[in-house]
Formats: sequence, structure tokens, C-alpha cells
Amino acid sequence: MDKNAISRTNFLELVAAASAASALTACGSKRAGSSATTASGEYADTITFSQGAEPRGLDPAYVDDGESAKVMVQIYENLLQYETDSCTVVPGLAELPEVSDDGLTYTFKLHEGIKFHDGTDCDAEAVKACIDRQLEPNRTDDMPYASFNFGSQEDGNGVESVEATDATTLVIKLRAASTPFLANIAMCMSSPIVAPSAFDTAMENPVGTGQYKFVSWTKNSNIVLKRNEDYWNSEKAGKTENIIFTFIAEAASRVTALNNGEADIIDGIDEAVVDTVEQGGSKIYKADGMNINYMAFNTESEIFKNKDARKAFAKAVNVQELVDSLYNGYASVANSVMPTWMAPYDEDVKQTEYDPEAAKSELAALGITSVKCITYSNPRPYNGKGGQVLAEAIQGYLKEAGVDVTIDTYDWTTYKTKIQTESYDICFYGWNGDNGDPDNFMNLLSDPSLSMNVARFKSDEYNELINKGLVTPSGSDRDAIYLQCEQMVAEEQPWLLISHSQNILGYNPKVSGFYFHPTAVAFLYDAVKEA
Repeated sequence: MDKNAISRTNFLELVAAASAASALTACGSKRAGSSATTASGEYADTITFSQGAEPRGLDPAYVDDGESAKVMVQIYENLLQYETDSCTVVPGLAELPEVSDDGLTYTFKLHEGIKFHDGTDCDAEAVKACIDRQLEPNRTDDMPYASFNFGSQEDGNGVESVEATDATTLVIKLRAASTPFLANIAMCMSSPIVAPSAFDTAMENPVGTGQYKFVSWTKNSNIVLKRNEDYWNSEKAGKTENIIFTFIAEAASRVTALNNGEADIIDGIDEAVVDTVEQGGSKIYKADGMNINYMAFNTESEIFKNKDARKAFAKAVNVQELVDSLYNGYASVANSVMPTWMAPYDEDVKQTEYDPEAAKSELAALGITSVKCITYSNPRPYNGKGGQVLAEAIQGYLKEAGVDVTIDTYDWTTYKTKIQTESYDICFYGWNGDNGDPDNFMNLLSDPSLSMNVARFKSDEYNELINKGLVTPSGSDRDAIYLQCEQMVAEEQPWLLISHSQNILGYNPKVSGFYFHPTAVAFLYDAVKEA
């Protein structure tokens, strides 16, 4: 197993195109169709990608949502990146680094002559500045991934210092060895390199080094990108002149836009619309996801600060029935926080079993008669039905147990704020893996950021395990640490695990060459559309 990736053992089914390539392994993604020339040799100058919600912003230091990431990966690049067909780390703006014997010093050699979209140099000093702004004491509370990627002094992990020894040499020193560090450097959150000239404006006017330049953002409508004609790597230069992202909240409306030719690729759809997509002459792209769909208990809530109350609530929900009825075979019941191919020990983890009579009795004894829930309205990569539908299903189970669940629903952008400021007892959330490493999933419950750790779970014992997992090399010893983490999550019940979902996209059969990575972003630089 590559030390920088978690191997994927299952194959991903490619339904995207009649001429599709073979399924790929190792946390793999798939390329839709082929970018071979058409019979006429002519391509359209624009591809439109429609998603269910607007980005929260376009500065990777300040966002943590997939809608933002799908746009950002077209604009920014990282020191390292993932292979197109796996989570294996490969060179990006820099070559793979030299690593000291103690695992604490990483020396990166940047490619020469790379320019940001505004013409400024992407050199070692620029990369240092991009990382430094997310290190203490520069780090601010609204940088959700900063502590995750770059660690903290208090925890004794992460980045201690960054030094640009010359224009193309960057030296990063860690406080402690970190097995997932290189995988984190390739992530589409926090790690992409933003032009220092745009630090103050990148949320709405991003400047990177990628295949596409930002042109405009019309709120509640679209984001327009234009091919970077001066892109430094000719082998991966953008093929289509313009990429437009549009935002359509309703899945049915996105399907209509696809079949009417107003959109070329759509995501955030579920099995309920597959027939409509195909009957309209469009195609379906389907692949196993790297995700978890869950309900979180607010462990600071008066109702659920006690794990007995959390377990009593969990006993009221028939998760198997819920997943079967809502997702119709396009999702599997989650017995582990991580997908089963990342967690081969999932059979050793015992989740709270469905027991409606015990739930009713225990909830009554605890005096729990009403629960406040907040959720999101639009589909997510881990939940194509959207949070409202899922919350209503849980509401039905709890009604039978004698508990009234009130539901407040928000659009995704608003919800991301409410989750940090609103009072609630339970909420619905999920996670799409960023890098194929178990730390990327299990670390969530140790993160101090309320936008990441929505259960507000705190456990010194759990945090010690997470820190131990960071420094332990990949292998059986590391697996054993994350098994303990999984068992603690099951026992303490900060989450009610629900499902792992497949990724489903619809696309115009004239479009080829895009690929949807397991990290739930679509790379469009190689995509073309027959004219």
C-alpha cells in the first residue's frame, strides 16, 4: 500500500458512457467518456455545470463546503495533487518532497516560472505566505480547515515553521511526525495556493494558478470561468474555453435544465430522477462515494449531554429500513464512520440496535418529549434526498416513541452559519472524504471548529487516540487505533450513523473527458463538448 494513500479494494462501476474506460481501484475516480476528437473535430466553447447550491466563497482558507470546492479546483492548484484515478499523492506545483529521517522536515522543490492569474510569481515566498496565514497566531476562527491541515501548538502537532530558502525551495518543519500530512497538502480545502495579492479579495475574486481564471460571480445565478491561456503545464491545459457553474436548488429543475440543454453536467441527484435523465436523452454517471451521512446529537444540549439519552433516541430509529426506503439501493447502511473499504474492521463495531419498545420506555423515563432539529434543504453528495426529507423520516420514528421533533430547515449556505450559532438538539450533516486517509474522517470529532464538529463532542481520551493515529505509520497498528476510535463513537453516540452513498451525476452525451474524483469534486480541464 502506498504510504500516501489508502487503497481501494472495490471497483467502481462506470455507467457514464458507452465508450467508458475500465473501473479503477485505489480510492478511484472515473473519467466520463473520452476526449478523443469528434468526427467533425469541432467542440463547443462552453460547458455548463449545474449544482444544487451556491458556493459559500472561493478562498480555500475560509470555506469547507463541496459547492465551493467544485469551483475552486478549476482555479487553484496545490503543492501536491491526487492522481486522476486515485487518492495517491503525485507532484503538483512542486515535486514530491524530500523527507528527513525523523519525518519532521519536508523540502519541496517548486516548478520554475509558474505565474498566478494576475501575472505575479508563484514562488516559494508566495506559497509560504499562503500557508503562514493559516498558522498560529495569524489563524482566525473562520478558517475551518486550518487546524485540521496545519495542526496547533496546544496539540503539539502540525506545522511548526515554513521557510523559503530560495525562489523554488520551500522547507516545512512539523512539530511531530504526521502520516497523513502529504495527503492533507493535496486537499482542495485550505491547502490550495492563493495569490498573496488576492488574500483580501479571494472569497469573491479568486486568483490561483489553475487551468481556469475567474471572470465573474452573479449571485444566485452563476460563476463564469475562462481558460488560462498561459497555463504552465501544457499537458493538462484546459480544453474548453469557458466553464460556467449555475446554481439550481431543486433536483427536478436541474434535470429539466440538463434535458433542455441549459446545463451539460448536473450533480446532487438521486435514484428518483435517473429514469427521467435517461428518458430525456442524457446519461448517468455513477460511482461509489467516499462519504458518511449522519445525524449529530448536540452533546452540549441539556437533553443530549448524557449518552444514555443519545442511545435511547438512537434505539427509536430503524436505520436499515430508513436507508432501504429512502435510497433504494443507491446507498448502504453505515456501520462505520468511514466507508467499509477504508474500515475493514467495521464488523467489530457494534452500533446501537433498533429497539422501539426500549426507546419509548427509556425516553419517557428520561423525560424527553420534544427535540429541536435543524437541517438543510438541498441535496448533498452523501445525501441526495436532502436534509429535510431525512429529518422528516427521523421525525416519524420518534413520534412513535412519544417524542415530538420540530424541524427548522435552511438553504445550505445559511445552514453552515446556523450550525455554529443556532441552538439545537440534533442536526443533520455528513462528510465526503478529502484525501482517503482515516484521520480525515475520525478527526472530525476532535476538531475544535463548530462547523466541523457539529456534535460539539469533547473527549480527552478520543483526542489522544487521534493524535496517536497521526504519528503512527500506515499498517495494522494504525488500523487498531482507528478501530478504538470507531468503538468509542459507537459507545458515546455523538452521531447516529445512517449511510454511505453513491455519487450520481447526469450529463449531456456530447460531453466527454470530465472526471468525478472520490473527494466529490469534478475536474473539468479535460472536458469537451461536441459542437
